[in-house]
Amino acid sequence: MLHRMPRLTQAPNLAIATLWADALRVEGIATSVQRQFLSSVAGELPPDQCLPEVWVTYPEQEARARVVLHHLQHVPQRRWMCVCGELVEGGFEQCWNCQAWMPPV
Repeated sequence: MLHRMPRLTQAPNLAIATLWADALRVEGIATSVQRQFLSSVAGELPPDQCLPEVWVTYPEQEARARVVLHHLQHVPQRRWMCVCGELVEGGFEQCWNCQAWMPPV
């Protein structure tokens, strides 16, 4: 049976595409990374046509994949004061200075 593999997204680079695909696989969503090696021909082809892409293998997993990807791309940014006195900003849940975990919100 043939089915249409939907393209989920284009990534800014191969590292990000691979991270997104791996995270989706951990969630049970079958994915593949396409255009992994086209960066070497950027200039010969338009740069936006050479970016890696993440594709979902099974169309019925596309909606869930889009939700998971949205959460990967929109990590909550927090600002909290650690018990050691260090101000921790961004998506970090652990203090870089003393390795204490962020207190519950």
